[in-house]
Amino acid sequence: MRRGRLRPAPSSWRALGQTLFLLFFLTLLVKTDYAGSDELNWAVNLLFRIDPFLAAAAMLAAKTVIALMLPALVTLGLTLLFGRFFCGWVCPMGSLIDASRRLVGRPVASPPRPGRRQLKYLLLFFLLTAACFGLPLAGYLDPFSILVRGLTFSLQPGLDHAATTLFTWTYQQAPSWVNAITEPIYSLLRQSVLPFSAKVYGLSLASLFLLLAVLGLSRVEPRFFCRKVCPLGALLALTARFSLLRLRGGSAKCGKCTRCRMVCPMAAIGDSREIAAGECTLCLDCVSHCPRSRIGYGLRRQAAPAPGGNDQGANLSRRAVLTALAAGALAPLALAPRTQVRHNDPLLIRPPGALAEPDFLDYCLRCGECMKICIGNGLHATWLEAGLEGIFTPRLIGRLGYCEYNCTLCGQVCPSGAIRKLTKSEKQTVVIGRAYFDKNRCLPYASATPCIVCEEHCPTPDKAIKFKEVVIDNHQGEQVTIRQPYVVETLCIGCGICEHKCPLAGDAAIRVTSAGESRLGQPALPEGY
Repeated sequence: MRRGRLRPAPSSWRALGQTLFLLFFLTLLVKTDYAGSDELNWAVNLLFRIDPFLAAAAMLAAKTVIALMLPALVTLGLTLLFGRFFCGWVCPMGSLIDASRRLVGRPVASPPRPGRRQLKYLLLFFLLTAACFGLPLAGYLDPFSILVRGLTFSLQPGLDHAATTLFTWTYQQAPSWVNAITEPIYSLLRQSVLPFSAKVYGLSLASLFLLLAVLGLSRVEPRFFCRKVCPLGALLALTARFSLLRLRGGSAKCGKCTRCRMVCPMAAIGDSREIAAGECTLCLDCVSHCPRSRIGYGLRRQAAPAPGGNDQGANLSRRAVLTALAAGALAPLALAPRTQVRHNDPLLIRPPGALAEPDFLDYCLRCGECMKICIGNGLHATWLEAGLEGIFTPRLIGRLGYCEYNCTLCGQVCPSGAIRKLTKSEKQTVVIGRAYFDKNRCLPYASATPCIVCEEHCPTPDKAIKFKEVVIDNHQGEQVTIRQPYVVETLCIGCGICEHKCPLAGDAAIRVTSAGESRLGQPALPEGY
């Protein structure tokens, strides 16, 4: 800032924009929860629907246009107009990376070296080609998916547990005057920030590790993930090369001054002070630090340079691009052969409304939104039960939770249509599996002990669990009349509440498998859904 002027530095406006967009993202994250109604009042999946990388990968995998993700075109259009502003101003992952660098100390940016940005472009070509040939892996490296999974599966449950533990201790141990302060605070947190109910998730440590790795790499180099790995950033960078507006750097008249290069977190400024439009995220640090105000933002003066030109950009060789494309085409054959039938794991139970398995894997973004909003905490991340391409997709685990009979939220929150939006009446008739009894563990069978817990919790109007009276010998050799439960398969929808509520320790005496699910043979969404 020049002497006598009170206007904030340009980078301060960017910091303000980052803060506002980050707060908006966190608001959407908090609102992705049950709030007493089966209707969502917020477009909580908006972040994923404006992600052009996920949109391209999902549409290539599904071989159709997904109307739900067409808002991603707005992001590309704005990038063509303003440049790669999304990464520097909007992206919540980028905002957290910048914030984490400020907390741990900001390393000095080094001048760019040839080829150091190639990886993200090659990953982009590989992932899009792999998706087109049947191996959808985009959700594993997409910054929004990594961020939402890390916050949903690990940080938010951890904060909820910490808050509940703290305020429970104060309620039980602290004097009344302390409770007069802490209880209203806890009530406010419960109504505004903390989730509706305490939840746990599978793959929580893996999700947290990925998020911390992305943030921690910024200690190695500024915005390491954005510069070298992020496939969304690569797609926006290729688009921004043709942007109408861009930052224009200094010239040879700058002399030996290198302040702009040293403060640029993306190393987008070359030796002659030219600024690579594709790499520049419009953070405006260079504008704030230029002592002669030689850097300005305006219309492009010349045609966009060709790849590999002197703009400090992609600098990709034809051989590298062809190798990435070939690897993407061959990866489905080498890593996860696809067939028209689902994997054979009978415990792989998908949410109600899920598409048939091959289509579901193509459409699913691995975003974690359905798992976060599941009222019964029944949806958890899949590991290798559905193959390599199925990691982080949702599955129902009845012992950990259940599918609420009157809930349709997972279909409402899905940003791609991998889980169809169902009405309540439709959802209550969709079969996601069938329950069966393990007679070696079930108390009325194994020890002639009365138990009706599973039947009490069965939600179907005509109970899918019924009883038959039999006379058997108990452990004392006495004949007793006992009511033994059995499952009426035509009534069971596989919600898993019976398995979840079974009072036995360890494995339940009643288990749910995917047998008889409605989606077998179900076609993909109609074109344009």
